[in-house]
Amino acid sequence: MCMCAPVGTTGAQSIEEARSVYAEGRFTEAAELAQNLDTSEGYALAANSLAIYSYYIAPESEKEGSFRRAAELARKAIRLDTSNPEAYLQLAHATGRLAQVTGTWEALNEGYAGQVHDTIQEALRLAPDMAAAHLSLAAWHAGTVSIAGFFIASLLYEASEEDALVHFDRSLELAPQEKIVFFEYALGLLGLDADDNRGKARDLLERAIALPAKDAHDRIIHRKAVEQLAALDGE
Repeated sequence: MCMCAPVGTTGAQSIEEARSVYAEGRFTEAAELAQNLDTSEGYALAANSLAIYSYYIAPESEKEGSFRRAAELARKAIRLDTSNPEAYLQLAHATGRLAQVTGTWEALNEGYAGQVHDTIQEALRLAPDMAAAHLSLAAWHAGTVSIAGFFIASLLYEASEEDALVHFDRSLELAPQEKIVFFEYALGLLGLDADDNRGKARDLLERAIALPAKDAHDRIIHRKAVEQLAALDGE
């Protein structure tokens, strides 16, 4: 997910060029430009760009390797600046997506759920009001409960529906104009209980669709929100 933190002044013109290419939807090119800066900000942007490309665009045969590459770029960002919350967030982003494509058993064996949780928590320790980190943590709680069930999610991972809702609401307070917040909130609710949450999810999707798209990633989210709303209305 992308609500990137502001960058510093070092290499600002080059990082802005990479962000411009990202905004146009040239994600692999943006990743290449950003990582070539050899800065923490650049590697974090490269990781995010590559993870988005991997999830939405890359063929299935490339996804796992591409997510692993995104995770390594995020680790480089952390090594260069351990105080960069965006770097931790992008490591969680890439690792979470990697877990989705490697399968349940490998994800469990590798401890991906715990890794994702811990890196998001570190991002929030560094930046308590980081909307994207609250959104990621909310999605982690909702996804873990949805996959493992309420009891196992609580017992093994300390994940809960209550914490999911707290962090979804907080991300919405912090970023009320971001399409992805409304979209991910809706998906989280549907994963927790599609029947009980159908009405609220529909409202969130409609609000996501009503917001203007600011870049290529927003346009992807817009399309996904339209598709999800149509699926809800068709049931």
